[in-house]
Amino acid sequence: MKATSQTEIHSYLQENRIFSPPDAFSANAQISSMEEYRALYDRSIRDPEEFWSQIAEQLHWFRRWENTLVWDPPFAQWFVGGQTNLAYNCLDRHLLTARRNKAALIWEGENGESRTLTYFELHREVCKLANVLTDLGVKHGYRVGIYLPLIPEAVISMLACARIGAVHSVVFGGFSAEALRERMNDAAATVIITADGGWRRGGVIALKQSVDEAATGIPSLRHIIVVKRLDHAAPHSWVEGRDHWWHRLLAVASAQHDAPPLDAEHPLFILYTSGTTGKPKGIVHTTGGYMTQSYLTTKWIFDIRDTDTFWCTAEVGWVTGHSYVVYGPLLNGATTFMYEGAPMHPAPDRWWSLIDRWGINILYTAPTAIRAFMRQGDSYPAKHQLASLRLLGTVGEPINPEAWMWYHQHIGRERCPIVDTWWQTETGAILISPLPGAVPTKPGSATLPFFGIVPDVVNRDGESLPAGEGGFLVLRSPWPAMLRTIHRDAERYAKQYWSDIPGCYFTGDGARRDADGYFWLMGRVDDVINVAGHRLGTAEIESALVSHPQVAEAAVVGRPDELKGTAIAAFVTLEAGTKPSQLLKQELRDHVAHEIGSIARPEDIRFAETLPKTRSGKIMRRLLRDLAAGQETVGDTTTLEDLSVLACLREDEET
Repeated sequence: MKATSQTEIHSYLQENRIFSPPDAFSANAQISSMEEYRALYDRSIRDPEEFWSQIAEQLHWFRRWENTLVWDPPFAQWFVGGQTNLAYNCLDRHLLTARRNKAALIWEGENGESRTLTYFELHREVCKLANVLTDLGVKHGYRVGIYLPLIPEAVISMLACARIGAVHSVVFGGFSAEALRERMNDAAATVIITADGGWRRGGVIALKQSVDEAATGIPSLRHIIVVKRLDHAAPHSWVEGRDHWWHRLLAVASAQHDAPPLDAEHPLFILYTSGTTGKPKGIVHTTGGYMTQSYLTTKWIFDIRDTDTFWCTAEVGWVTGHSYVVYGPLLNGATTFMYEGAPMHPAPDRWWSLIDRWGINILYTAPTAIRAFMRQGDSYPAKHQLASLRLLGTVGEPINPEAWMWYHQHIGRERCPIVDTWWQTETGAILISPLPGAVPTKPGSATLPFFGIVPDVVNRDGESLPAGEGGFLVLRSPWPAMLRTIHRDAERYAKQYWSDIPGCYFTGDGARRDADGYFWLMGRVDDVINVAGHRLGTAEIESALVSHPQVAEAAVVGRPDELKGTAIAAFVTLEAGTKPSQLLKQELRDHVAHEIGSIARPEDIRFAETLPKTRSGKIMRRLLRDLAAGQETVGDTTTLEDLSVLACLREDEET
């Protein structure tokens, strides 16, 4: 079904009872209805400290905390005085149970090779690397850079750092040497763990070469550990005493290692995210609070069970990979699945064959990927049964109703609930989401807040806005997985996140609430276009475009305009078999005007075979803004999946 209007979509949903997910998918015995959700949510915000204490007690602590929360706005401390170890909770505590010989991690490479590590085997590898890092002089609080492909060694590296109290900073393998240098310099990393290379779309990514180029500008760097991923290729260069082969170090390392108690507020990781000043921000998360909220959101939002194989398609270089590839599933004793390659490589149906072959139960991916599969057509998923799937999730951006419908029908086969989640690098864990079996879904809405979370939609003065009125999404109280600061820049942390809206954490996102209290994300505030004094969310215009039966995907940006100040420019990919034309451009302009209003009619529409995306599947709207403005050069393209896309987009098809 290709819906052509909001009316058709909502009619279908009502007829098929999508607003009331089947009872078979209840999150757990505690939360199986909207009434139970509201009762527990009310308790969680009336007494959040008691709520989070009860959850934390489900995990292992070497010493119990004295104060659940110490809040000195804008700085929070959770589980103060408590001591725990995240790696111990992910691994050691499972070894005394039936999970000991159960698969903790299943991995498949782009070329079809695969590895499975049980909880016992993963524990051994983590202990070995923990001993290696200690022998190399890595101490409590030292920073370790991780610059790897999506391979098991990335998970082992993160857990080994967490085990010894080193602070890991994972840098996405698609970043350039300069981007790596900037991040590792800011973190003052003493060790970088990398590989001789990685595979992507059949080609080699020269990771060690990038590390070598970056290393000359990282004075704190003492050691580079290199995973041998490419048997036929030699590393770019080798510095004796500095460079070490992973396999040689681990071959002689002891598999015995006692996880030390770490303070709940001990820094766990630094993850760099884009900054408005151009300098990446080092977001700092700590151990106890992040652990507790990652554990619970995975358990309840994904209804995770002991027998589940959980596939979050994110790279571990992003926070989604941290929380829902590594820590969340392992804290819950599930099996986490990783695939190294691109979504449609080497075969268009690779994802669907992976789900069938490995019996994936939960698929958590980005709306951009879903829309790309929609454009590809329905025949590829139809070749596979996908019978093991029982729950689907989306992350990274608002999902338009048309993509939601396709996901529900062609991947979930109209039996799997969908959790459309909202959160950020800074929040550490999901904050707004449906609960399967309890919180009914509305396609396009992230629905209601998770327990203990108090979001609001406000104006610039921090005043709550009525239902239906768009404003700024804020959080009015602290939560356990929240960022604690920006590395080496507490002043910037306070200014950027806590000063724009009085007394609130400002997410940077625009949103509105409907009459049922459901939250609808409108995109980043800087993705709101001001056209002749009217504020229009790009996500809403994109959704209107994609609701046209001949449009597969769309990205909307603003460009300077002498008359209106800002004009709307749309980049559109079409359904297979549809040819671009001037007539279709006009039809799409009229369609948007009909769906939203004439003020939202795009000034420019540019057809493209594909849109510029990162390797994790996000559309790079920043590049599109540069192109729409007619700039000769565009900004940083280090995370761009396919550089040839830019050349194609420069050609405005006039057919």
